[in-house]
Amino acid sequence: MNATPIVAVTMGDGAGVGPEIVVEAVVSPDVLAVCRPVVIGDLARLRQAAAIRGVDATFNVVADVADATFQDGVVDVVDLGLLPEDLPWGRLSPVAGDAAFQYIRVACEAAMAGKVQAICTAPLNKEALHAGGHVFPGHTEMLAELMGVDEVSMMLSTAKLKVVHVTTHVGLIDAVARIEPGLVERTIRRGNEALVRAGNPHPKIGVAAINPHAGENGLFGYGEEAEKIAPGVEAARADGIDAVGPLPADTLFFLAGRGDYDLVVAMYHDQGHGPVKVLGIEAGVNITVGLPVIRTSVDHGTAFDIAGTGKADVASMIEALRQAAELAPTSGAMSQSQGA
Repeated sequence: MNATPIVAVTMGDGAGVGPEIVVEAVVSPDVLAVCRPVVIGDLARLRQAAAIRGVDATFNVVADVADATFQDGVVDVVDLGLLPEDLPWGRLSPVAGDAAFQYIRVACEAAMAGKVQAICTAPLNKEALHAGGHVFPGHTEMLAELMGVDEVSMMLSTAKLKVVHVTTHVGLIDAVARIEPGLVERTIRRGNEALVRAGNPHPKIGVAAINPHAGENGLFGYGEEAEKIAPGVEAARADGIDAVGPLPADTLFFLAGRGDYDLVVAMYHDQGHGPVKVLGIEAGVNITVGLPVIRTSVDHGTAFDIAGTGKADVASMIEALRQAAELAPTSGAMSQSQGA
């Protein structure tokens, strides 16, 4: 019996690079060694992408994820057939935006039914998504709603640095207003759980401050560190989690980059994304923690400027699939998560 996890792979925006990186990644020996991928997308677009990339594969259309056969050299596809065959590459399309949503919806249904142990998503375009009638800030919020989860966290993972975010797709003023001890504590817990699941039994977690120099005893800011962050850190520590902070963000990221911390808890989007992007967009994997199953994605966009040219780098998609397999919960862990 094959013990590797089944991963639902969504094609992303069909006008972007998603079809290209998906079709090449799912036949990669590095991917097939660790998981069993099933693509949810459009067969015609995947065939076009395979021709562009020179990928030698055959396609097996299945009506349901549970019908996948997982044969060598064969791409199992749940074909939703939503895209016109003449859809232009690299152009914003409401049809492609709606299709990207439908791929995610089907993947979430498969996850909730226990048919897959993880979801790996190719990039979508937020403007196309909205034009297609689905107004979400991004994948993270969409997945949470579709799976009926009140709160999840975004984690970025690279070989040198892992970052989980307390707030994500909101303006900076709104982010500071949203930060409160309970949210900080829950974010620490979700990050800790993800690293434990990945095989680190005792992660060391550094929690970033909001203000320069962590407020320097009230010199900067209005006491946000003491009011909004420190109590959440203390609550996590009281439950045995090795969390430290709030710490000055600039120093914390340096220390984490050299290995002193396994995970950084960032307070807002760019505080966490900036250091990761400096390492190179292709190096990062976007992970949603707190769902019934793990979800990973490349940490780059649809790249309309190179879509359909065969130039997109597949390395990040392969890494996203590898981490999906690594973080995929066992059936017992899934049952506990769904019952939580």
